[in-house]
Amino acid sequence: MSFVDSQRRVLSGMRPTGRLHLGHYQGVLKNWIKLQHEYDCFFCIVDWHALTTEYEEVGLISQHVMDMAVDWLAAGVSPSSATLFIQSQVPEHAELHLLLSMICPLSWLERVPSYKEQQDQLHHKDLDTYGFLGYPLLQAADILLYRAGLVPVGADQVPHIEFAREVARRFNHLYGREPGFEEKAEAAILKLGKKTAKLYNSRRKAFQEKGDVEALDTARALLQEVQSITLGDKERLFGYLEGGGKILLPEPQPLLSTSPRLAGLDGNKMAKSNNNAIFLRDTPAVVEDKIKRMPTDPARVHRADPGDPARCPVWPLHQLYSSEETCQWVQQGCSSAGIGCLDCKGPLIEAIQTELKPLQWRAVEYEENPELVRSILAEGAERARDEARETLIDVRQALGLNYR
Repeated sequence: MSFVDSQRRVLSGMRPTGRLHLGHYQGVLKNWIKLQHEYDCFFCIVDWHALTTEYEEVGLISQHVMDMAVDWLAAGVSPSSATLFIQSQVPEHAELHLLLSMICPLSWLERVPSYKEQQDQLHHKDLDTYGFLGYPLLQAADILLYRAGLVPVGADQVPHIEFAREVARRFNHLYGREPGFEEKAEAAILKLGKKTAKLYNSRRKAFQEKGDVEALDTARALLQEVQSITLGDKERLFGYLEGGGKILLPEPQPLLSTSPRLAGLDGNKMAKSNNNAIFLRDTPAVVEDKIKRMPTDPARVHRADPGDPARCPVWPLHQLYSSEETCQWVQQGCSSAGIGCLDCKGPLIEAIQTELKPLQWRAVEYEENPELVRSILAEGAERARDEARETLIDVRQALGLNYR
């Protein structure tokens, strides 16, 4: 097994629901493009997750997957910098999900906030299925399969990451206590060398007796650089730091997105289901038409009526896309009725069209070469499977499913 530095590994995914819009680009993809140059990133199209709510309408899933892949690539998510793959092409996701289901209390799944929320929101669908109840566990398996220490999410997804942490913690508690663990860990400390062993012990004591998180981080960094011990001993010493057993599945942490939620054409959250989105591959004419039809400050009934940008759905888009100078021009012109609403929308239309233009050129290249897209996803799946198999070797051994 190769040692994985979980704090340098990122896992994130998206459900395939069709072409992506500006909300996805600003809220997720731009962050991914940055992360792929700083971390070992795995980006997954989670088609099995789509089935948890769309199991009666599966006809478009494969097309949605291709549309999503084209948009990722066109936006700048690079197969040379990150691993891009389709969830169902890595069957190890399903195996780990099954094995974790053996130890996951039913009550844990029922208390995930989104379980009841989505049932209420999607009340027209029959969601009384195990797949829907168990999708947070499948999501946990997606993360834990790659021993990813960081998961980029918005604040609303933090409970899902905490759920994955609890599952990992329970698994490690049940199966990380190999016979003679403490004796093996103490023997491993001696192999570190006198100076390093002393530093490790002092940091371990500071964390366990005083809760010094900085000491824990220092000790982890120390272990990552050590070359004089086996990978098995290294895993034991990571677990021994926190007073537990051998860490088989590292606990992931949320990597909170700082991007604000993008407002749609009507001022509500931009979403395909809200019919208020500007899609990444909308033509310049469609972008212009959509923005021109956007509602504005209801106080501006007539051209001569002054308005307030804060009450206008167009304003948040200006704040994101327009220069400071243009924003000042909008504020002054709107509040004094010096400009009309169509005047206000002009620079915004141009700014969005300009940002989307290079992305759309790249999208055409991928649209015209679907075999290239499939090849990128297949190569990504092979790399993902290599990593997933390594994890499952340890998981099967821990569960006693080792027949060789």
